Amino acid sequence: MTSPSGPRIFGIVANEAPVVAVIRRGPSSWCATGRWDVAAATYEPGTWIHGTVYPQRCDLSPDGRWLAAFVLKQSGDWAAGSAYVSLSRLPWLTALAAWGIGSTWTNGVHFLPEPGLWPASEPDVGDPTPCRERYGLAWTGAASTPPRDPDDVWDQRREVTMEKPSPGRPDLLLHARGWYAAFRAFEPDRFGESAYWLEIDGGSVALDGVQWADWSLDGRLLVATSDGRLQVRDETAADVTWEHNLAEETPHATPPPPEASLW
Repeated sequence: MTSPSGPRIFGIVANEAPVVAVIRRGPSSWCATGRWDVAAATYEPGTWIHGTVYPQRCDLSPDGRWLAAFVLKQSGDWAAGSAYVSLSRLPWLTALAAWGIGSTWTNGVHFLPEPGLWPASEPDVGDPTPCRERYGLAWTGAASTPPRDPDDVWDQRREVTMEKPSPGRPDLLLHARGWYAAFRAFEPDRFGESAYWLEIDGGSVALDGVQWADWSLDGRLLVATSDGRLQVRDETAADVTWEHNLAEETPHATPPPPEASLW
C-alpha cells in the first residue's frame, strides 16, 4: 500500500445511526472534523483546528450526535489546558464539556450504553448532564492483546490484524492490519502503513489505495482513499456509488454556528 498523497483520514461509525465522524489531518499541523451522513449521502464540514486530534482515541455516541475527542492544542489557555478530552456536537469541536489531561498519556474515553456510568472526576469545563442522562462514559484502557514486548513501551512493534463481518453477511469479512501504534496515530513513516482487504468465500480482494474502511449499518463498504476521497462502495467494493473529495478543502478559521454550543 502506498503512502497517502492526500490528507490522513479516519472514520468512526455510529453503532445505531448511519453517521460517521470523520477526522482528518493535513495539511501540515492542521486537523479537521466532519459529519458524514451515509443515508442522506451528505458530508458536513465542521471544525478546523491548529493542533492534533488523535482519531483512535476518540469515540462517537451510538446515535451519532456527540464526539468524544482527545485533543492536543499547544496554545490552549483555558481551564482544560492544552491536552484534553472533550465532548462536542458533531461535526464541531466546540467543547460542551472537557477534562484536562495535562499530557498525551491517555487512551481517551468511549461511550457506554448504560446511562449513569461515568468517570468519577467532574469535567474542568462545562456540564455534561444532557449526555450523562442518555449514555455512560468511561476511560479507555490499554489493549492487552496481542502481547507487547517488555521493551516496547510505545507499542511500536506490535502488529495487529482485525476483522469485521459485513452486517447481514457473515461470510464477507473486512480485514485491517497494521502496527498497533499506527492505529492510534498518523505516523506511517515511523510505524509503517496499515492495509485493508476483503475476504470472500475463502479468497481475498485487496483494497488498494485505501487508508481507512468500515461497514455501514446496511452493509455497504465505506472507505477513505489515499488521495483524500470519501466513498461508498457496494459490499464487494466493485462499484463506487457516492464520493466526496476532502482533498479540495483547505484550513480556515470560520467560527462555529450557534448550534455547536447546544447539547
